[in-house]
Amino acid sequence: MTILPGRMVLERVPQIKFYDGPSRCPEDICLPSVLRAITEYLGDPDYGCNKCRTKSPACQIACAYAYFVGVTGAAFHISWKEGWSFDNQAPVCLDADAAVMEKHAFHAIGYSFEMLLPGQREQFLPRIAESLQRGMPVISYGVFGPPEAGLITGYDNDGETILGWDFFQALQPAMETEATGYYRKRNWAQDTQSVLIIGDKGPRPPLKETYRAALEFALKIIHAPEAKPGDPERFQDRRNGLTAYDAWADHLMRDEDFQGDEAVLRERFEIHNQMVGMVAEARWYGSQFLVAMTEHTDSHVHRDAIEPILNAAALYAGDHALMWKLWDLAGGLGSPEAWKYFADPAIRRRMVPLIKEAQNRDQAAADNLERAVRCWH
Repeated sequence: MTILPGRMVLERVPQIKFYDGPSRCPEDICLPSVLRAITEYLGDPDYGCNKCRTKSPACQIACAYAYFVGVTGAAFHISWKEGWSFDNQAPVCLDADAAVMEKHAFHAIGYSFEMLLPGQREQFLPRIAESLQRGMPVISYGVFGPPEAGLITGYDNDGETILGWDFFQALQPAMETEATGYYRKRNWAQDTQSVLIIGDKGPRPPLKETYRAALEFALKIIHAPEAKPGDPERFQDRRNGLTAYDAWADHLMRDEDFQGDEAVLRERFEIHNQMVGMVAEARWYGSQFLVAMTEHTDSHVHRDAIEPILNAAALYAGDHALMWKLWDLAGGLGSPEAWKYFADPAIRRRMVPLIKEAQNRDQAAADNLERAVRCWH
C-alpha cells in the first residue's frame, strides 16, 4: 500500500478566473481556459499567447485559448432550454455526450484522459495524488458552483483539504486561500461532481487533421438535431445550434414572462445577458481560431479553403459586434439599470432583429465552413 505524503502541491500553475481587467484577454469559457493553463504550466512550446507571454520561435498556436475554444466546439455553441434557465450555455448541453468537448480537446493535444464520476469518489484522492506526483494538475468539475471545469493543484491535511483554481472561488464567502491564491477547500469530495485525470502524452495529430475535425464538429454543433428519446435529461427540452436563436428571440417576445417583481426581472435579464456574453466571446475567439487556421496554406489548409474560412471568420466577428449592440440597448455593458431596460417590451422588440441577424450570420458561416471542409476531401 502506497503511503501518501500529508501535503502535495504543484507550484506556479497559472490562474484561471473570469475576466476582471486588462492583464489578460477575457477567458470566460471554462474548459478552454483550463486547457490553456495546463499547456502553459507544462511549458508546451506549441501553445503560445499573443498578449501575456513570450512564444517560442517554433510555436504553432499563437493564441492557445482561441485554439481550445475552437477545437472543443465552444466557438460554435449556442443553446436555449424551454423557460428561463441558467444552464443555457453549460458545456454539457453542447452534445448528448457530456464529455465530447474533452474528447476533441485531448485528441488534439495528444493526451489520453480518464473521467472519474460521483460513484467513484473513493478513488478521487488516490488518483489525484498519483497525478500530482507525475507533475500533472487534475481537472475538477463542481468543487464550487456549477460543474464547470477547474483545476486541482494540490492537497493538504492528508487529503482533507484540496487546493487549486476555480472560476467560482471568488464568489464564495470566507474563502480560505494559500499565499499563492490557490483556494483551500475542506469536505471537497461531496461537492465535486467528477474529476478528469490526464494520462500519458502520445503523438499529436497533424494540425491539418485537427483543423478538419474541428470544422466537421463545428457543423455538427451548428446543425444540432433535436433531442431523441433516450438522450440524457439535461439534453431534453432544449434547442441547440441555429434553432436556439429562434427560442431566445421567442422568449423575449413573451411579455407575460416580465410581469414579476424586481427579483424575477433581474433573473430574466441575467439569463439573457449570459447568452449575450457567451455568444460574444465564443464567436470572437472562433473568428480568431479560423484566421489562425489559414496561416499555413496547403500544409494545414488547402488554398481553396482559405476564402470560405476567412468569410466565416468575418461573419463570426460580426456576431461579436451584434452582441455589443444588444448590450447597448440595455444601457451598456455592466449597467446597473440594465434589467429595467430589459423589462421594457419596446427595448426587447428592438433586440429580436439583432438576434435574428446573428442567426443568419451563423447560417452563412456554416455554409462557408461546409465549402471549406469539402476542400479537405
